[in-house]
Amino acid sequence: MKYSLIRLILLLQATDLFSQTDTSLKSINKMKLNAGIVTAKLAETKQFYTTVLNFGVTFENEFYLLMHTPNKESEISFLLPNHPSQQPLFHKPFKGEGMYLTLEVDDVDTIYTEIKKKGINIKIEIRNEPWGDRHFAIEDPNGIGIDIVKYTPHQ
Repeated sequence: MKYSLIRLILLLQATDLFSQTDTSLKSINKMKLNAGIVTAKLAETKQFYTTVLNFGVTFENEFYLLMHTPNKESEISFLLPNHPSQQPLFHKPFKGEGMYLTLEVDDVDTIYTEIKKKGINIKIEIRNEPWGDRHFAIEDPNGIGIDIVKYTPHQ
């Protein structure tokens, strides 16, 4: 199975975390990742994720937007830059390069057709990879590449 860079890093970190001898770390039984993007484009981002990818809004206020995938299995958040309620670590805006998201789906062809009908610019046309995966890619308003993929189990 192909792993995105983020999945591979998380897998390696989790392996290292649970291999440590400290019993207090071994008692952790649940971990959930929520990627966050600092952006001034909250309205455009909400519009894109709800209308193009059918995400729902879990929570929002004037400076923060938390969204979930249609099946509510995963979430992503967006935060206005330089907001006074946030610590300086979370002030700098994402600059539109060096990040991508992977959405694993059951029927990539249907989603591809739906997104094409909506007039969304396809950055990588649907294709089969030599390792068996089928995917295509689009880009969100923040410049984040979104790879929509149907993984093929390797034997």
